[in-house]
Amino acid sequence: MKRIGIVLLILLSVLSNRAQVIKIPAAITPLHPRLLTNNNERPRLQQLIGTSDWARTSWEQAKKNLEEYVNRHQADSTWIISRLQMYWKTKSTDVFIKGGVYDHAEGEAPVPTVRFTGTRDAVTSFGAPKLEDIVPYMDDPRGLYYVNRAKPGQPLEWVEQAKTGRIVEGINRRIMEMAQNAAIVYWYTGEEKYAKFAYDLFDTYMKGLYYRKEPYDLNHGHNQTLVGLTSFEVIHEDIVNEMTICYDFLHAYLQKHAPGNMTIYADAFKKWADLIIKNGVPFNNWDLIEARFVAYIALILENNSAYADGRGAQYYLDQILNQTAVRQWSLTALIKKGYDPNTGIWNESPGYAQVVISEFMQFVTLFDRVLDFDLLEQLPVLKKAVLGTAQYLFPNGYMVSFGDSHYGRLSIAPAQQVVMNAQKNKKQEQEALFTRMVKMVNSEWSMANGKPHTGAERRDLVSLLTYADFTLKENIPAGTLQDFTSPLFYSPNVSWLIQRSGTDPQRALAISLNGSLGNHMHANGISLELYGKGLPLAPEAGIGTTYFQPDYAEYYSKFPAHNTVVVDGISSYPEMRSNHGFQVKSCYPASGVQTGIFPYITFADLYFLEPETNANQQRMMSIIRTSDTTGYYIDIFRSAKKEGGDKYHDYFYHNMGQGLTVNDNAGKPLHLPPVDKLAFANGDLFAYDYLYDEKSIKTDNDIKATFKLRMPDRDSIFMNMWMKGAPNREIFTVKSPRSTSIDRGIVPKEIAELPLPAIVARQYGEAWTKPFVAVFEPSSSSQPAAVTAITSFTPPRAPNDFAGVVVENRNGSKQTIFSTSTGSGSVNYKECTFRGTYAVISEHSHEIQYLFLGNGRTLSKGGFGMVANSDSASAVLCKQDDQWFISCTKPVTLTLPQEIIHDKSNAFSVNGKKMAGVKKVVNGKAVLSFNLPAMPYTRLDL
Repeated sequence: MKRIGIVLLILLSVLSNRAQVIKIPAAITPLHPRLLTNNNERPRLQQLIGTSDWARTSWEQAKKNLEEYVNRHQADSTWIISRLQMYWKTKSTDVFIKGGVYDHAEGEAPVPTVRFTGTRDAVTSFGAPKLEDIVPYMDDPRGLYYVNRAKPGQPLEWVEQAKTGRIVEGINRRIMEMAQNAAIVYWYTGEEKYAKFAYDLFDTYMKGLYYRKEPYDLNHGHNQTLVGLTSFEVIHEDIVNEMTICYDFLHAYLQKHAPGNMTIYADAFKKWADLIIKNGVPFNNWDLIEARFVAYIALILENNSAYADGRGAQYYLDQILNQTAVRQWSLTALIKKGYDPNTGIWNESPGYAQVVISEFMQFVTLFDRVLDFDLLEQLPVLKKAVLGTAQYLFPNGYMVSFGDSHYGRLSIAPAQQVVMNAQKNKKQEQEALFTRMVKMVNSEWSMANGKPHTGAERRDLVSLLTYADFTLKENIPAGTLQDFTSPLFYSPNVSWLIQRSGTDPQRALAISLNGSLGNHMHANGISLELYGKGLPLAPEAGIGTTYFQPDYAEYYSKFPAHNTVVVDGISSYPEMRSNHGFQVKSCYPASGVQTGIFPYITFADLYFLEPETNANQQRMMSIIRTSDTTGYYIDIFRSAKKEGGDKYHDYFYHNMGQGLTVNDNAGKPLHLPPVDKLAFANGDLFAYDYLYDEKSIKTDNDIKATFKLRMPDRDSIFMNMWMKGAPNREIFTVKSPRSTSIDRGIVPKEIAELPLPAIVARQYGEAWTKPFVAVFEPSSSSQPAAVTAITSFTPPRAPNDFAGVVVENRNGSKQTIFSTSTGSGSVNYKECTFRGTYAVISEHSHEIQYLFLGNGRTLSKGGFGMVANSDSASAVLCKQDDQWFISCTKPVTLTLPQEIIHDKSNAFSVNGKKMAGVKKVVNGKAVLSFNLPAMPYTRLDL
């Protein structure tokens, strides 16, 4: 019986895997072009160019850019060809590398071969010359003759290839893009001068590639598994795009003028595809990029039957869609492993996740166009994934930026391609939903940046052909940010949680919190991004120069570059592919919920095990709204080593700005003399040595810090930070390296290049019973701070990890905030009773505005109270516009003063159902208690 059970399990596993197979069309059209368009679409393109200004301008500019070179080619066919970066004289076939650096080449082919690139890292002090300055047929033992950008005047000089970065690839790709565009112009106009230009370049390159072999790593290292024929990384075989498109549009000319070369071209393309499949990384964005290159090659090849080895279009499509190799997973396997099926979030940082969904949707468009096959219905999670990208949005229309990312605009291309799929396959509901999403993204961008945004910026020939017949229906309205995002969203597969309140870019608040789970992640514990006044004021640090430079390894990917807590100066673990996520202990509202929730508070309580020091870390962060236009953040961060022996815990907070001042709680400036303590020499991480202008003061008292950001042609922006004092606390101010995540247009260049001022709060000993408690409020010159006073409190007999804060506001409201790590004991403060991990009581003119029990059992004051039947309930009682509202995630006993109940029978109604109260006397006051079931945010008819 045991053997039968094992056989059944194996059989079920096999059937499960087979169920993921995507059917490949038995035959592909013999006609070319196919990739971007086809001959039947030419009249539509002609009409578009004739009637649309942008299309006509794109077309005319592309022809103009070619004209000089095409005309010269008629008189001198060697000029442009000789600029290709080839082994012109040596005709080398075998390339040798040492890790990520070029070493040398050997062997000899019958024709010049394609030169390999210089290094895996693109960073170099040299640059590509202008085409006219490139040495013709360059193949010299002195190296390559490139521009030295590090010297005055940037002279041309000889340099060894190993110091040239990826210049070789760049030059070849630039030239072959001209060949690609010439082939397109030939297809459209029939002018053979364009075909001759394209053919001579294409033929030279492809014959040269045909004789090239896979590079050999003399170090026998990881790079051997990554290399392509032309680049150190198969994902940077970008020239596949230009070569396949050129071949596709030039196909008729090639058949007529070079029929004997067609086998060489096909074999070269197939060798290229085989190596891309063989090498790479299977579990992340690499797999998709590699698969797209292979798909482009597959779709310009003919049917399997056209080749003696039986490896044509269907073979290579099957390799990427259904077959799983060591370093190239099938798309179905990749989707299963990469996407969270509930959230639609990809398991990499946001920038790379956007690349992945764009690549997936390019597959959908390719299959729709070339094979007339609706791939999207075979991979339904992709629609959820496109919708899920909206959750990355801050209220200014830019994405969050945890891990290896930048603050960039959300691409509308994936949603556009879902609309294209819907239009082609007559799916009206899908078209309406994703049209609303495209228009929403454009609308958010326009509102945040004060100018309209129309969509795709690219106006090259490839974009012109790709989107020639695409328009959004005018009768479908734009969606709103609220339609596509939620006040709280959590995706466990990347350990990322975002809270949002409000949609006006200047008045909205947002918190992004991330751990380190998935790919392209940093070692950062529970890291924070804070939004305010239209900007990520407390930004992520970015990647520094590149992944391969020391500043990434030593600083940008490490704890001190982030808004987090470092234990004993040494908190660390592997970055890039990381497995250190946080746990969500509690939050409100639930992830993804958009309706039936209390509108004034969000919160999340997170736990993280810091592995280097075996330390418990718990971070509770909350947005508290005080009006539609004002509000603040509260951050309570506890940290302690499990086994004791804590030296110190460092709370890092970086904020954009040119200035940072530190005052006491009364507003008096504190004197911070220069010091030199945060240092590798003192046993801290290397990253501490990147901090400079270090000053400090030891104080047990509360402090106020103000970061000032002067923006050109707009209001100055401030982040007002208050921090609760504690014994054995030292406050440092430092400057830290600039954030490279803000360098893509979210702020002016002069702001992006500034160092980030930072507060480092060092708690000597443990920081669990002396947690870091901070309140942050963004403000500006025209929208001053609304918080007027902040004080801390500790009730008698409170748990030793208790944190209490009272925040007073300009509008007369006051919030009393309670926090503990476990909620195991009751806290009594003045008239308040609390048992839980987080709660807020808000009052105005001594009257209750709301009681918010974020997570716990009990919260009460002055005859108002809620008691849950467990220790893990979220509940709120709120007076709003002279009406009372209730929400609870679990059953609660609600207590109200009898005087506010108008019904003589001591009852009220909820959703038409009458709830009878039980009369009691509490502290000499008559109250009524009601047993209520769990319910969303609902009005009480008192």
